Amino acid sequence: MIYGKRIRLRAPERVDIPLFVKWLNDPEVRRGLARYLPISSAEEEKWFEGILGRPVVEQPLTIEVQLEVSWRAIGNIAFFNIDWRVRSVEVGILIGEKEFWNQGYGTETMRLFLKHGFETLNLNRIFLVVYENNPRAIRAYEKAGFVLEGRQRQAMYMDGEYIDVLMMSVLRRDLQLSPV
Repeated sequence: MIYGKRIRLRAPERVDIPLFVKWLNDPEVRRGLARYLPISSAEEEKWFEGILGRPVVEQPLTIEVQLEVSWRAIGNIAFFNIDWRVRSVEVGILIGEKEFWNQGYGTETMRLFLKHGFETLNLNRIFLVVYENNPRAIRAYEKAGFVLEGRQRQAMYMDGEYIDVLMMSVLRRDLQLSPV
């Protein structure tokens, strides 16, 4: 496990699948994701089986927050599309439990995962894409150290309108890693 101040990251377990399905079937949660259709339990089971065949560094981690006497899963985070030659990777995060939104868990998780990427995996560049209509996520990414690299104009169609897709990244040299 990877521990932060208020969170820990752990490997997902089969018992997490109903949570993942719940999150992905919530239109408000799904709004920030490329996935635009609901998901079935069977489809999520198939996805879970598939991730076990991926390289360990590309398997998602479940985000848990510490409650008084236990831990509670609130989302997940993952690296994907790793390019080991240039030491670059894309990151994706989902906070599915809405009661934990706007409390800094996304920023804390991202900082912890950046530390893991730069210090453990020796990456140089970590990037992501975010939709322009997701200011909460953009703010969290900026707090974690990401900077805007570019904009793909009207690259996504959502809720009857075209929106811009923003590209953001953080470089190892730009980030002062401190304990998280």
